[in-house]
Amino acid sequence: METKSGYKAVSKFLIASPFKIRPVADVVRRRSYPEAISLLENMPQKGARLIRKTVKSAASNALAGNKKLDEDMLYVRDIQIDEGPRLKRVWFRGRGRADTLLKRMCHITVVVDETGLAGQGAVSSKAATSGTKAATSGTAASSPVAVSKKADK
Repeated sequence: METKSGYKAVSKFLIASPFKIRPVADVVRRRSYPEAISLLENMPQKGARLIRKTVKSAASNALAGNKKLDEDMLYVRDIQIDEGPRLKRVWFRGRGRADTLLKRMCHITVVVDETGLAGQGAVSSKAATSGTKAATSGTAASSPVAVSKKADK
């Protein structure tokens, strides 16, 4: 059985479609806490506001649970957007017809953890960009084989 690690916060029965909130959650997953909060504050989506509140709650749970922690030591380990119940409403249409309007709800679960426990858990933007630069520096165009093929033509 898996041991419990991290600090969790859950927001339930939020009237927002989980399909609209999941792309916002994908942006901040596995990021450091300050970076995630700054990203969410600058996003225009409703889901960003809902996720930001839950991430702040999880971080405050972590800081209250462990007084040695600082906000800079936290990262967003996991975000889950689960589907909740649906409110069914009647949408009256022309010629005496009616359609059913489903107002979807979602549950947001956020787990924050210390960066030291996961080793290289949080992916900062600097590390991500330096990794891509190192990967692209050894492209096929700069290899001697690719150069000799160009010379043959």
